[in-house]
Amino acid sequence: MKSPELNLCGLVAVRSRFEKDPASIKRLFFDEATGRKVGVICKALAAGRKVYRCVPAAELEKIAGSIHHGGIVAVIDAPKLRAPDARTVANWAAKRTPLVLLDRIGNAHNLGAIARTAAFFGVENIVIPAHPQAALPGEAAFRVSEGGLEQVEVWRTPDLAKLMRELAAAGYDVAGAAARGGKPVLLAGPAKPVAVVLGNEEHGLAADVERACTRLVTIPGSGRVESLNVSVAGAVLIYALLAGR
Repeated sequence: MKSPELNLCGLVAVRSRFEKDPASIKRLFFDEATGRKVGVICKALAAGRKVYRCVPAAELEKIAGSIHHGGIVAVIDAPKLRAPDARTVANWAAKRTPLVLLDRIGNAHNLGAIARTAAFFGVENIVIPAHPQAALPGEAAFRVSEGGLEQVEVWRTPDLAKLMRELAAAGYDVAGAAARGGKPVLLAGPAKPVAVVLGNEEHGLAADVERACTRLVTIPGSGRVESLNVSVAGAVLIYALLAGR
């Protein structure tokens, strides 16, 4: 059975993939202007006897399935997401690995933006639930992440609340983001390893996910608007609670 494929669009995303795993690029298409910037990639594809081609704008749009292709499309196999098991949790806890957990983040652009922030601050692991509302790391998320999804591993768990309880038992501070009612976020947090949990754009944290948090945190604001976009809130919390830990 043929593996599902994914189109990586945009020069930053394609270059990031090439730097991480050049052999994973199966085919490459680009417009004339972008073609002048990818000679090294084309040379590697030629050595591997893989297809690379300069194509007209209309054809590139058709290949990408979007007008937002950034002048280049690399075809790769879609990522296979693993579920963290007990050994993974124990390893994370032993290394005090910072984590970002996403409870049904539905917008792929938000997933991409959060991955970009996580990569910027050196957070290497994001966990999403196996839930129909949860966005997967697909073409839009890769494009928006600007190479961030190449620097983080996305895990997919069948039961997010259960995983959070396991993290708490392993010594994690599992901090759930709440629009109101949580403790104000401070730059100096507890000495425990931290997992930041961000909820669905419209509904926030699910009830079982909220109960599995060891604490709730709220970003204080002026009160003139109710809340931040989840990717912006994620950036604030990742900086405040995870960066440099």
